[in-house]
Amino acid sequence: MLKKIAIVVVMFLLPLGVMAQTKLAHLNSQEIIPDMQEYKDAIASLQSKEKGYQDELARISEEFQKKYQEYIAQADSLPRNIAERREKELSDMQQRAQEFQQEAQQAMQQAQQEAMNPILQKVNDAVQAVGKADGYTYIFDLANSSITYVGDSSVDITAKIKAQLGIK
Repeated sequence: MLKKIAIVVVMFLLPLGVMAQTKLAHLNSQEIIPDMQEYKDAIASLQSKEKGYQDELARISEEFQKKYQEYIAQADSLPRNIAERREKELSDMQQRAQEFQQEAQQAMQQAQQEAMNPILQKVNDAVQAVGKADGYTYIFDLANSSITYVGDSSVDITAKIKAQLGIK
């Protein structure tokens, strides 16, 4: 009987000892990433690329509007077969513009992902380094989770991650 009581006591006290050794910390990557030079460079590059796509789309749109206005001005005087050919040409132009817009969107999404992956990896590496150096069991990113409460005993290591990354 005494042995059973001792086992039960150990079973209840063991988890308490483990919990006491657990070190929790949190960070907010939304406060870190915008301060990184790599992020600023990536945003500038993405904005430049986006402007190129917007300029091309504007050029395509202007070309379409010009041809459309010409067609409207001449529509009454054109023979039916020429009018139909121009309508098809306008329809094709509009379809190409829509396809270009979709391709540009996909290209921008891919470029954004390619630009952000190394930045996110660098932040993750810094989190790993700080976590190992300071002996944390868990580190939560408040920007990427559904944590609804952060108690006073949780340590905010955002500043340590910034320091690890060389951000002032």
